[in-house]
Amino acid sequence: MSSNNPPVEQEKLALEYVDSCNLPTTWANFRMHAFVEPATGKEHIALTLGDVADGKPVLARIHSECLTGDALFSLRCDCGPQLEMALKKIADEGRGALLYLRQEGRGIGLLNKVRAYHLQDDGADTVEANQRLGFAADLRNYSLVEPMLQHLGIHSLRLMTNNPRKLSAMEGLKVTITEHVPLIIERNPYNDRYLNTKVSKLGHMLSPEL
Repeated sequence: MSSNNPPVEQEKLALEYVDSCNLPTTWANFRMHAFVEPATGKEHIALTLGDVADGKPVLARIHSECLTGDALFSLRCDCGPQLEMALKKIADEGRGALLYLRQEGRGIGLLNKVRAYHLQDDGADTVEANQRLGFAADLRNYSLVEPMLQHLGIHSLRLMTNNPRKLSAMEGLKVTITEHVPLIIERNPYNDRYLNTKVSKLGHMLSPEL
């Protein structure tokens, strides 16, 4: 499956496998695999369920860390609900993978994310806030996915995402995407503008409600 955008070329980041363990959750008993970036010390994980190395396309989510949404239940974004929806879909299928990348705030980090939220409180949208702080709209590097998939023996994905840049990045990495699976969550008054900005400025595949 090819995206409509040119492949995203990114600097290749080195990643080393550390260890694996069982992780029972509300949805299923996953296997958790830990990785580390030697250059920065950043830690990333993958959760797998079932036999993902059998050569068949794997239902998968590439999820960037969002402490406020994933752990603190923030209503300002769609990250937490997307994470839960992806894990439930994998559990319902009995097979899949979730790659959890520590790239908070589309790559700007937690402290700068707080600063960006302050700017949003004062009227900026999510893209403008990052740019006013001197950052690009999206600094995430998806090259981390390649060594993770290689270690897990995964060769093709049925990718759960609304982000065309993520699809283009996988194309740049020569990762085969056999199916694009949308993850559409319910809107609320706190994330409505955020989701519309993702559509209008970042090209996310959502239905805007302007």
